[in-house]
Amino acid sequence: MPRIKPVDYNDASVEVRKIFDEIKGAFGVIPNLFRTAAHFPPLLKANWEKVKAVMMQGTLTRKTKEAIAVLVSKDNSCKYCVAAHTTVLKSLGVTEEEVKRIEEDIERADFTEKELALITFARKANNDPNKISDDERDALKESGATDSEVIEALGVMEVYTAFNKFLDSLDVEIDF
Repeated sequence: MPRIKPVDYNDASVEVRKIFDEIKGAFGVIPNLFRTAAHFPPLLKANWEKVKAVMMQGTLTRKTKEAIAVLVSKDNSCKYCVAAHTTVLKSLGVTEEEVKRIEEDIERADFTEKELALITFARKANNDPNKISDDERDALKESGATDSEVIEALGVMEVYTAFNKFLDSLDVEIDF
């Protein structure tokens, strides 16, 4: 049971409803993540703007970004985000078998060398950022990853690390 009840659309302020409408336009629903954050509208707005910037812009494929979201969330034990981003991967046409490879054996998943290097780096940054070696950084460069792509991958990691902790702290109900 959630520790804080998500804000209902009908009870939301005009400002929050505008953001909710934009979220619903993008996703078809207003996830409980955003409905819960709506208790503090500046956070809702900031989180939505960050999701749009990180997940809907840039040069990395949406599949790569969703894989980072799934794996960072899995590493952080956030069931909500694992379920959410597994669902998104499937909506992008990723098969159940490929989702399983992403979650269990990323080396065998269908990613380029550069995408795999970026996913691996983002996971390492999430799990043990102080132990990233120069060799690991160099491997990113050798894979062809640009500085912008590294920052983009780390941006995805950053967003979902924060969401993982927010969602788990409040026991937000999975709603999809």
